[in-house]
Amino acid sequence: MTGSSSSPAGEGTPRGHGLGPRAAAVLVFGSSAAVLVVEIVALRLLAPYLGLTLETSTMVIGIALTAIALGSWMGGRIADQVDPRRLIGPSLGLSGAVVALTPAVLRTTAEWAPAMLLLIASMTILVPGALLSAVTPVVTKLRLTSLAETGTVVGRLSGVGTVGAIAGTVLTGFVLVSRLPVSGILIGLGTLLVFGSALVEWRTRGWSGAPTLSLVVVAGGLATTVAPGACDTETKYHCARVVVDPDRSGGRTLVLDGLRHSYVDIDDPTFLQFAYVRAIASVVDAAFPEAEPLAAHHLGGGGLTLPRYLAATRPGTRSLVSEIDSGVVRINRDRLGLRPGDGIAVRAEDGRLGLRRLDADSRDLVVGDAFGGVSVPWHLTTVEAMSDVRRVLDGDGLYVANLIDHGDLAFARAEAATLSATFEHVAVIGDPADIGLDPTAAPDGGNLVVLASERPVDLRATQKALDARRTGWKITAGDDLTSWTGDARALTDDYAPVDQLLQPSSPRSSR
Repeated sequence: MTGSSSSPAGEGTPRGHGLGPRAAAVLVFGSSAAVLVVEIVALRLLAPYLGLTLETSTMVIGIALTAIALGSWMGGRIADQVDPRRLIGPSLGLSGAVVALTPAVLRTTAEWAPAMLLLIASMTILVPGALLSAVTPVVTKLRLTSLAETGTVVGRLSGVGTVGAIAGTVLTGFVLVSRLPVSGILIGLGTLLVFGSALVEWRTRGWSGAPTLSLVVVAGGLATTVAPGACDTETKYHCARVVVDPDRSGGRTLVLDGLRHSYVDIDDPTFLQFAYVRAIASVVDAAFPEAEPLAAHHLGGGGLTLPRYLAATRPGTRSLVSEIDSGVVRINRDRLGLRPGDGIAVRAEDGRLGLRRLDADSRDLVVGDAFGGVSVPWHLTTVEAMSDVRRVLDGDGLYVANLIDHGDLAFARAEAATLSATFEHVAVIGDPADIGLDPTAAPDGGNLVVLASERPVDLRATQKALDARRTGWKITAGDDLTSWTGDARALTDDYAPVDQLLQPSSPRSSR
């Protein structure tokens, strides 16, 4: 009927409601990329408190996918009921505010209310993820002007969103994390989202809410600097601080993600604060003649306490360290007194790859100290990794490593089984209750030290050295170790459920 005001949905409406194809593509691309940036950086923020484990990754990915599904569904539903132009700006702006506040909120929660961490972490991923994911169906609604082009518009914007997600993943993993602290990434992203919100609103409705959200972004940046767990330096992998010991003028504690990771006395490198470090030093001193220089390789560096000790007590020792975090290496040089000429060379590399670069029979000693309280690089625990260690050791060489476990010590037992499948002689050192030598006490867990070699281990000399350093620890091997290991299964590259075996402790005061 001519003159009628009714028409099929979208027909007779100005094309795209004022939203051009380029603007639509930018909005969909940018919002999809932002979701993946938030997801990946959230893993970095949570790793110090929950561990960089399979469970943590699965949780974050699951929440992000839930946010995408929820945002897509709700965005499309609301866009059918409300003018879509009113939705884009608030979605970008509110998500930007939440993203900017995330570092301060998560770190404060982890320190003051750890029981709430999972809930708060879920919300900091779910809320911005859902708001940003709602942008795609809203923009699609704005671009649809005819049923005849539905497939083209939906397919094009879906493809643009996928490319945006890929770009966000690659940009974060290969560029942003390696160059910026995680708090800087999120605050910067939040700023961009608020700016995009203001631009969209200005062009569509002249909205003036951007200043308020801008203040939230600024508040997020300021809060990050004063939140618990604030860092001296944010490296690629850690929130790092160096704490001066008031009782020793040269004493420095390297704190990584709230854990006391290493203690270094820059004036006296023979001073060893942590019990597990004294235990490792005892093993080395008992295994090799006094003052004999060694060719050593260290998997994990931290504050380089052991390499410094070897350099001081065994002049001429050459220590090569594989430390994955180049930021920690810089801290050693700038704040922990590492000097050229100490016989210590540090490579910023993965420990397993570092092992592959070494010649066979080239090392007297390999020290494993790459395990944190809530995060274990599983690929350094397997039979294949230990076979690489055995390859680089000479016939009389020694492997000694720090382990951390709690509860029934399932991970520690599995690692002992792994070493027994690789080396001829294996022993475990720890608190008597933890290693089955005190049946009257229940195991509490914490640090244990394992050692392995193709030559026999002098248990008596090792125990004497442990007693001299007042560790209170005992050593077990042979049938006692077999009994303690029980039916634990050796770890391999094909089977290494370390995340499930490991039981971290509740206190986070030290490694």
